Amino acid sequence: MRFRYNLVKPTSAFDERASASMHRHTPIKVRYGETDMMGVVYHANYLLYFEDARIDFLDAVGFSYNECIEQQGYMSPIHDVEMHYRAPLRYGEAGFVRTSVAKNLPMRTVYRQQVFRADDAAGTDEAGEPLLREGAAPLVDALVTVCVVERGTFKPVSLRRTFPELHALYEKIAEEA
Repeated sequence: MRFRYNLVKPTSAFDERASASMHRHTPIKVRYGETDMMGVVYHANYLLYFEDARIDFLDAVGFSYNECIEQQGYMSPIHDVEMHYRAPLRYGEAGFVRTSVAKNLPMRTVYRQQVFRADDAAGTDEAGEPLLREGAAPLVDALVTVCVVERGTFKPVSLRRTFPELHALYEKIAEEA
C-alpha cells in the first residue's frame, strides 16, 4: 500500500457542490470478528468496507462490477490508498460508507470514501440517501485510487477507451475536474 498526500486532499465535511446523485451511502454493521482487542474496528477492515461500498456505488450507477468488469475479462485493483483515522467505530455499532468520485483520470479513478456513524444521518433525500446532520464529521476519511487491468496479463487499460460510458458519467460527477 502506497500513501500519496498530493493527489486530492480529503475534506472533513462533504463538498457542498456534490448533489445527491454524486454519492452513495452503503450501510455497515460492525461484527465482532472485525474488531481488535480494544473492541474497535481493526484498521485494515475499513478497506473491506470500502470495497463493498465501491461495488455498491457501481451498481447504483447501473454498472455492475461483476457483469461489466469481471465477466468482460477485467479486474479493478487498488493502486493507492490514503486514509485518515479520526475516531473509532466499535463492535455492534452501525454506520455507513459515503462514496463519491473525487477525481476521474483516463487510467485511474479516485474515490472519496468516508465512514460515518448511523446516527450522523439526519433523514434522507428524495433518492433515499442519508443526509448528514449538521456538524457530522467522518470517523475515517479516505481516498482510494483504483485502475482497471486485463485479467490475464494484469496490464492496465484506459477506462476512457475500455468503458467510455462509465468514464463519461464519472466526468460529470467527479468532485475535481
